[in-house]
Amino acid sequence: MSNAAAVISAAAWAYLQAPSLRLGWMAAGLLFVLFILAGLALAFFFIRRGFRSGQSEENPEISLPKPSMDNPSAFMTASMQAVIQKLRDQEKELAALHRRDRERAQQTERLSEAVTRNMPAGLLLISSAGLITSANPAAEAALDVHALPYRRYAEVFGKESALTRLLANCLADGRTFRREEIEYTTPSGELRQLGVTISPILGRSAKVTGALCLLSDLTELAALQRQVQVKENLAALGELSAGIAHEFKNALATISGYAQMIRSESKGETAENAQFIIDQTRALTHVVTEFLKFARPLDLSTEEIPLHSLVDRAITEIREAIPDVEISSGGELQNIAGDEGLLRQALLNLIRNAAEAAAGQAFGGRVEVHGAIEHASSGDLQRISIADNGPGVAPDDLSRVFVPFYTTKTNGTGLGLAIVQKIVVQHGGSVEVRNQPQGGAEFIVWLPLSRQGTAEGGTVDSVTAGN
Repeated sequence: MSNAAAVISAAAWAYLQAPSLRLGWMAAGLLFVLFILAGLALAFFFIRRGFRSGQSEENPEISLPKPSMDNPSAFMTASMQAVIQKLRDQEKELAALHRRDRERAQQTERLSEAVTRNMPAGLLLISSAGLITSANPAAEAALDVHALPYRRYAEVFGKESALTRLLANCLADGRTFRREEIEYTTPSGELRQLGVTISPILGRSAKVTGALCLLSDLTELAALQRQVQVKENLAALGELSAGIAHEFKNALATISGYAQMIRSESKGETAENAQFIIDQTRALTHVVTEFLKFARPLDLSTEEIPLHSLVDRAITEIREAIPDVEISSGGELQNIAGDEGLLRQALLNLIRNAAEAAAGQAFGGRVEVHGAIEHASSGDLQRISIADNGPGVAPDDLSRVFVPFYTTKTNGTGLGLAIVQKIVVQHGGSVEVRNQPQGGAEFIVWLPLSRQGTAEGGTVDSVTAGN
């Protein structure tokens, strides 16, 4: 053991005493460290190369320069370029997806707009603040109002109108109204019958954020229903009149004969009473005669009638009978096919009633007869309006003025307007009455301009006297 220690001590002493030998050991250590670093760099190079080749196989469209590992700056630049290129590709893909979504949304919006614009029913969208946010052409046509959006519905439809009340109840209470029928007066004063369906638009927490309103113009349908009702009434009345008219006349003739005999054989109070019976039987005979005119089948001719001259002659006759009333005419009156005598009787009755209603007005009575041509789905119509400035027709009487034997006159029979309606209906037309906003009544007659509609109304029997 002592010998080994001696040897080691001697070697250490020799190393310390030999500088050249110490430098040799240091050089060998440095070379060993450099060799290890070179091996690590070479291994990293091959690993990077393999990774690049795999990436190029997965993404062949990406072709970037392959920097040398000897230049770290170039290596970092290439790596950043690869990341940027990938981000750009993703950005392009997202832009394409966004473009497709936008095109799909625009297509859906165009389709929705086309459907709304071409709907036969009117569509209104009302906000919770009472503004009309959307309206299609059918709604504007039904309401006879243009430029509806961004206007308050209460101002457009009128604060007291039935449509305004329904919309207010829907917005306030969230109520739904289905197939309601209401009357609506257009800004021009035309009365229309509308079918309305209103439902609330609910948001979060079931809060009403607006209302959806569907409109349908039922004016023509309501007029057809009234005509059907009139025809049914006329048919029933024709059946009734066929059985009792002649019996009435026979009984009246017998009563009048006995009364005349009593008058001729008596004096004083008895003769006066007999004369009173004769007067009453004459009045009743007049009523029965008018009734027979109404119930008797009409044999219509289809001659060409110059309507303008027919109206002028009727006006001249009424002016002579009621000179205190100013009667004027205007507008467009064309020739129509029909029975001149019957149409003259109908126009005389309407103009006479208007003049009698306007007589005695404080600022003078006025009657205006105006003609116009209207285009309907069934063909062109001649419109004749007879308007006066009288007191108008009581609202409760508007639906009953054409009912036989209904009259507001003291000495009226209640058959004048019923006969007018029968004549017009026999000519394929229609007649209605309304009150004007400025006061007074207006009777409107529509007659077809085509010969076909008139010819079809020709001779009818007493059962279908209103057809």
